[in-house]
Formats: sequence, structure tokens, C-alpha cells
Amino acid sequence: MSADRVPADTAVTAVTARPAAVTVHDAHKWYGTHQVLSGVDLTVQPGQVTVILGPSGSGKSTLLRAINHLEKLDIGYVSLNGEPIGVRHHRGRLKEISERAILAQRRRIGFVFQGFNLFPHLSVLDNVAAAPVAARQKTRAEAEELARALLGRVGLADKVDAYPRQLSGGQQQRVAIARALALEPGVILFDEPTSALDPELVGEVLAVIRDLATSGTTLIVVTHEIGFAREVADTVVFLDGGRIVEQGPPDQVLDNPRHPRTREFLSKVL
Repeated sequence: MSADRVPADTAVTAVTARPAAVTVHDAHKWYGTHQVLSGVDLTVQPGQVTVILGPSGSGKSTLLRAINHLEKLDIGYVSLNGEPIGVRHHRGRLKEISERAILAQRRRIGFVFQGFNLFPHLSVLDNVAAAPVAARQKTRAEAEELARALLGRVGLADKVDAYPRQLSGGQQQRVAIARALALEPGVILFDEPTSALDPELVGEVLAVIRDLATSGTTLIVVTHEIGFAREVADTVVFLDGGRIVEQGPPDQVLDNPRHPRTREFLSKVL
């Protein structure tokens, strides 16, 4: 198996966790006086793929990070299968829960960053196996077995003993995807997973996400890859100025957008 290509017959099978529904309730976020999110409401059904598009500074990454409470909303909240993330309802108000409880919730939400965020001092195998052991979900032997299986599914079975510095950007991102899968999350978030890659490496990462999209895993993907969005998304969301300007199936939003701002954006990227 080539380390640089994901074989056409290699698919990332569904994780064992049940796909989750994600709901964003009236999300507002300010950085000082600058409002980044302005009343975002979004529902992602279990097993669906939602692609978020928009110009730089539109709030895409902030929204994604708010879903697993890496960013705390100033107004509103996010729920996973109806359970608020990072907060609880208390006497008609939202109250922050403990960091330990938040960490437990985050185990159900995989996150793939644009910058990979691998541990440079750990091997590829250890990068993927570490989280299930730390979360006390699996023994070391069980976590290594799972890690080897996941690395095989993303086309990196021959890189288990390598270190991140020895891998291409595309290979590092595939390791990051395997690591996100290792906790068997109900939803996986992708924050521009190909933006840090050389153009020739983009395809190998999109191939892995494409396989995930057909496996029934709930995916929310921030990307500028319009062709990918057209191919895999159930719903495309266009975000601008911290607001959802337009959303719907790909053929509507990408091929027949209703809002002038969506048409303007697509005319520049297509």
C-alpha cells in the first residue's frame, strides 16, 4: 500500500458510536466590541453531512469551535442529542458546567483542525491510541489494536512507527482524522482540513472524508472546496457576517443561490 494514496477500495467504516444530532440555539459571540456570531440557529440531523461555506472572518471557525465549547458563547448554546454542551439550564439561565464534565462531553465530538495538532514527540500509533487510554475507554492493548485498524483505513498502516515530522501534510491530516475517530464520536467537526496542504495533497484527505460521509457518521465541515461540498453534502450553509445567509441542499445553494451575497461569493470561488 502506498503511503501517499488512499486506495480506492479502502473505506473508513462507520464508528461504533451512534450518529448524533447537533443543534445550535441562537448563538451570539463577541470579541470585545466585534460581534462574530449574530444569532445563528442550525440543526444537523444524525448521519448527515453539513458543509459550511463563507468568506474569511464570517464566523465559520468560531461556530465550529462553539459546537464543542472550545469557544464559549455569550448568548445561546449548542446541544448534542438534546443535551446542552458546556452548560446546563439552571433557574431559567445557562450555567457553566465543570471543566471535567465538559471534557467528558467533548469525547463525543471529534475535531480535526486545519493545523493537524498532532503530538510531535509521539509516534503515529501513540497519537491515535492516546485518547482512548486517557479517557479510560480502552486498555493500552485495545487502544493500539483500534489505532492500527483506523490507520489502516486511512491508508497509513505502514506509518505506525513514524513521527509527525516524518510525514507529509496530507499524511499528518489523515492521522488526525484517525485520532478523531478513535474515541468513536457521535459527530466529527472539520475546520478547513485541507487549507494547510499543498494542492497535490488535498485529494488524499478529501478521499478519507468522502468515505466517512458515506458511512453514516455525522459530519460538519468548514471548507472552501466547492466541488467536494457539491458531492458529499446533504446541506450547505453559507455564513456571512456571523449570520446564516442561506442554507439548503447543494444543488440549490451552489447552483441556484437565492441570496445576492451567496451569488457574489460563489462567483469569486468557482
